[in-house]
Amino acid sequence: MNVTNTIRQLRSWSAVNKGPRRVFVPTMGALHQGHAALIHAAREIAGQSGNVIVSIFVNPTQFGPNEDFEKYPRTLVEDLAICRDHGADMIFAPKVDEIYPPDRSVQITETSLSKALCGATRPGHFEGVVTVVTKLFNLVQADDAVFGKKDYQQLAIITRLVRDLDFNVTLHGIDTVREDDGLAMSSRNRYLSAEERAQAPALRAALVSAREAWKKGESDPDALEKLIADHIKAHAPLGRIDYISAVDASNLQAISATTQLVVVAVAVFFGKARLIDNIELK
Repeated sequence: MNVTNTIRQLRSWSAVNKGPRRVFVPTMGALHQGHAALIHAAREIAGQSGNVIVSIFVNPTQFGPNEDFEKYPRTLVEDLAICRDHGADMIFAPKVDEIYPPDRSVQITETSLSKALCGATRPGHFEGVVTVVTKLFNLVQADDAVFGKKDYQQLAIITRLVRDLDFNVTLHGIDTVREDDGLAMSSRNRYLSAEERAQAPALRAALVSAREAWKKGESDPDALEKLIADHIKAHAPLGRIDYISAVDASNLQAISATTQLVVVAVAVFFGKARLIDNIELK
């Protein structure tokens, strides 16, 4: 496994290691078994003769002024071990000034899918996401890229980015990896106190209860959102709901007569930890 923190070295490696298929896994580090599943999936897509590239970069432009950029966990040694154990060939772990020149003046803006859900309460977040993903796609020149479905909105936006800017990359959305009690694996779970951690699985349980109501015929988004809110308030009193929203999975807009797939997404604060989760209703 190769490791570099410079664009020049990444490009030099890429020129030599062409392979039949190059698969990319972008991360912000603090890797856990959810990330390991993404890397493992990338290895399967690449095959034994292809190449898997993992980026580890805590992207400052997607953090708001009062968010946790400075405190975001950075665990490079442990991250490299996970990457090695799950089949990565190249790790690109650049410094901030390697990605962003001090006088940079260009960024990418998404104007539709980023306005709801997390985008409504994290202004500027998705501009940072699509800008850094654009840069990484250009640098890595992958045939495929692997993303987790835990951040459903992010995957939807990157799918639109690939379509609208004509990137020649195939995206793969991988199902959320969960703890035994249902809590979605997240780098921010380590922020939880013992009591908060005990209550956090209520997010998944609330979403599952909404899915059961959906299967029994409940299709009113307001009713589904209230059901979830009531469950979280009852079983996770330490949680502070940021949003609960049932939307059309294709465009993240309000459900309509043409909606084919509904996704219900939630974001809840437990202390300083903001946890997200979602469920598809079929």
